Amino acid sequence: VMSDGGCNAPGDVSKAFAAGADFVMLGGMFAGHDESGGELITNEEGKQYKAFYGMSSAKAMETYFGEVAKHRAPEGKEVRVPYRGPVETTIQAILGGIRSACSYVGARRIKDLPKCTTFVRVTITTNEIYTSHERT
Repeated sequence: VMSDGGCNAPGDVSKAFAAGADFVMLGGMFAGHDESGGELITNEEGKQYKAFYGMSSAKAMETYFGEVAKHRAPEGKEVRVPYRGPVETTIQAILGGIRSACSYVGARRIKDLPKCTTFVRVTITTNEIYTSHERT
């Protein structure tokens, strides 16, 4: 089982594994780093961005195949994401999040997460009450 899309924070990766994913696609989380593809762009104010597009987007099809195939529907779009420097900090945050999730539910390994995890549906109000960190 593959989790593809929607991971914006380390906790999202842990939740994907806990829900039974065998692997998790993290293109969006890795976008903007030195090691990711995409042109580095500096705007008029000096802020840096990297161009990012998914491999099923029209931009990717045009880049790698010369056109969008008639039998395919492009998915995703090309966006600019803030430049984030080396990827190591993001990887360490993801690994730390997975270790924390495993410790919270008593899983010794990632593959044990689905067996040890119970998901509870909450309302947006409950979620906002217990959210202590702003996303940047």
